[in-house]
Amino acid sequence: MSDTHNASEALFARARRVSPGGVHSPVRGFRGVGGTPRFMVGGHGARLRDVDGREYVDYCMAFGPLILGHADPAVRAAAEAALARGWSLGTAEPYSLDLAELIVSRIPWVESIRFVNSGTEAVMSALRVARGATLRSKILKFEGCYHGHTDSMLLRAGSGLAEAPLPDSAGLAPDVVQETLIAPLDDIEALERLFAARGSQIAAAIIEPLPANYGLLPQRAEFLAALARLTRSHGALLIFDEVISGFRIGFQGYAGVCGIRPDLVTYGKVIGGGFPVGAYGGRRDLMELVAPAGPVYQAGTLSANPLAMSAGLAALQQLLDGRIYGQLEALGARLERALDGIPGLAVQRVGSIFWICISGHGRPTTPMRTPARFPLDAGASFKGPFHALLEQGIYLAPSAFEVGFLSAAHTEAHVDELAAALRTLLADLPR
Repeated sequence: MSDTHNASEALFARARRVSPGGVHSPVRGFRGVGGTPRFMVGGHGARLRDVDGREYVDYCMAFGPLILGHADPAVRAAAEAALARGWSLGTAEPYSLDLAELIVSRIPWVESIRFVNSGTEAVMSALRVARGATLRSKILKFEGCYHGHTDSMLLRAGSGLAEAPLPDSAGLAPDVVQETLIAPLDDIEALERLFAARGSQIAAAIIEPLPANYGLLPQRAEFLAALARLTRSHGALLIFDEVISGFRIGFQGYAGVCGIRPDLVTYGKVIGGGFPVGAYGGRRDLMELVAPAGPVYQAGTLSANPLAMSAGLAALQQLLDGRIYGQLEALGARLERALDGIPGLAVQRVGSIFWICISGHGRPTTPMRTPARFPLDAGASFKGPFHALLEQGIYLAPSAFEVGFLSAAHTEAHVDELAAALRTLLADLPR
């Protein structure tokens, strides 16, 4: 593949004149890896195509929603049918009802669900419900967990903040920040101390049960069980942020894997089939607090948009029998085996979510369950391999701290190609 990308360079120059950093979400700007972001014009199956006509095997998959691959025929047909009917109604409609009934019928801890437009909006709304239900103000979050860009959650978070020069965002109101408590991941003793000191003030603890925005940091079942026990005993709610893991590692998400029932859960990504979507749901008594049923107000002009609801239903229907999850588990295991033993590289994987951590100081030690375990040079060591893979037609998320995703459109040949390319690129790193 040629290393010229003139059209992307020209578009990036134009974009920087009219948009901050030339992009509309920070990681897309290649800040963490340097160079010019590739401007993509389309995707099909496991591949992306850029404005210069080059194709890439895509392991970013729009940062997670495309579990079936780009332009899945059934999802496309559902979206096209919705488009023909009218793409924004602003009324009650049957399409969100169909999707809600499917989810509620298959996930016991989701007794009621409300659709919104993004994961951030879902988290914001769930936190409001928690405060309304408990009449408390404090929210507990965990280091390295990203819950969208609502003010109170932008503290020691992941995603684009993992590469930011400062640990948190500018522009956060001090009074909002003071309502957020922060605990380390994978530390039961610290969690017990925090609840002993502040438990009566905590409205809810929110956690990615499978943190996947600051690398992939699988949490021990014992830690999650301790969190569930402490929230119950102190009258706080437990919120699982499953925007990434929901419907991705199984139809019931990570809650189904670990056997812990949260009080509230947030979803996004997969449930929209690749269209903008978010949702929050949980115990019926809590969800009945949401307007118009109750006093906790939340609204949205484009919430439950017919395109997203129809596309999401078409996507989830293909996941119901578990066949695709089995296929993705086998593919992920194959990739993990192929990457094993490569000098300077460690891989962490759960189902179809994987994270490649590269260090120039020997192979990183796994498992990594907290950001503190990351090699200090992980960010810098990722840049060279990222660009080398890009020139070979392999697209990873442009950040050392973002995870990768497999889809039903990927094949054994695809993952073998990725593993072989990485083995060649990292052969000279110290063991």
